[in-house]
Amino acid sequence: MSRLVVIVAPGSRGDVQPCVALGRGLAAAGDRVRVLAAPGFRSLAESHGLGFAPLSADPAAILGSAAGQAWTAGPRRRFLSGLRAVLRPVLDRLLADVHAGAAGAELVLAPSLGFLGAHLGAHFGVPHAELHYQPSVPTRAFAHPLLPGAARLGPWGRHLSFTAVDTLAWQVLRPEIDRWRAETLGLPKAGPRGPQRRSPVLCGFSDAVVPRPPDWPARVHVTGYWFLDTANPRPDPRLRDFLAAGPPPVYVGFGSMQPENAERTFDVVRKALRRTELRGVLGAGVDDDDLLVAGDVPHEWLFPRTAAVVHHGGAGTTAAGLRAGVPTLVCPVFSDQPYWGDRVARLSAGPKPLPLAHLDVDVLTARLQELTENPLFRRGAQYVGARLRAEDGVAHACSVLG
Repeated sequence: MSRLVVIVAPGSRGDVQPCVALGRGLAAAGDRVRVLAAPGFRSLAESHGLGFAPLSADPAAILGSAAGQAWTAGPRRRFLSGLRAVLRPVLDRLLADVHAGAAGAELVLAPSLGFLGAHLGAHFGVPHAELHYQPSVPTRAFAHPLLPGAARLGPWGRHLSFTAVDTLAWQVLRPEIDRWRAETLGLPKAGPRGPQRRSPVLCGFSDAVVPRPPDWPARVHVTGYWFLDTANPRPDPRLRDFLAAGPPPVYVGFGSMQPENAERTFDVVRKALRRTELRGVLGAGVDDDDLLVAGDVPHEWLFPRTAAVVHHGGAGTTAAGLRAGVPTLVCPVFSDQPYWGDRVARLSAGPKPLPLAHLDVDVLTARLQELTENPLFRRGAQYVGARLRAEDGVAHACSVLG
């Protein structure tokens, strides 16, 4: 008999799209799948034959709020403490939505934040697995992506950085979640350390990008990325004409991380592209002879048709750029984005990251010249891209879940 798999996917498109890809793989193997995500992602899930239940917290609205702007603009060391200010107004409603949406689950898949899968699994008496979009299991090999400075503390400092992040994240959310456990789920409070974590972990990234540390336990599976390819992409005819009218352009877009002064940012981008005599496809801004604003175009279709990509370093966008085999410049804003920018540089698939807050015409011009003229970056990107295109992360993840 098929089982009902519930996938909890709070967050932006970069968080939801891999879950839809994973859900589609499970559905093809015979499972019934329900995705829990913000209402705007209903059509994405249902168009792939998956069930859907809404989470009323909209990540775009959260990031656009005053608290969200302060969170993303704040120092990296305050990322987790700022999370409480962002989530507190919506957390009770979000937890109620998660409980209602997970009704009838026979397997729960959820990210590590708040240990939602563990709570739901205990409540329903069903197995659960954690979904990781960046390395989040303790290791002596490298520091947690949110605490890169811990690398200086040696192997045990790097290992403890993961415990520190988990502990702080749990303490930030613990009051509301413990109340939810007691009042809604009928469970005892999880206490200061949170629930025990012994479930399988599915890492939705590639060993070609993050080599699996030898000290990770067997329950941790680096499956490869969960790509969701559009069956029949139908980009705007204007974009097709623009691509055909000249050499491959550079894509520049910052996803849900659009800067507060987007007009100034894209003015910098336009000037830098013109100085380097590069054509551009932009995620936002204004069209011009050598620049086209593309809007929402599937990355898996567009990126292979570009000379290079410049973006904020979200895990999904980084994966799409690497898979396309084109050089990447990451302009990170917060969270794990600096980590992915560092990984791109260490793979020789692009230059060192350029924080979006430091963007100006001179420095971006120099980085674009590096990005498009250094053959090392082209070779590095092509090598990683070939490895990613040979993987099937969804099939690997589905085999782990049985």
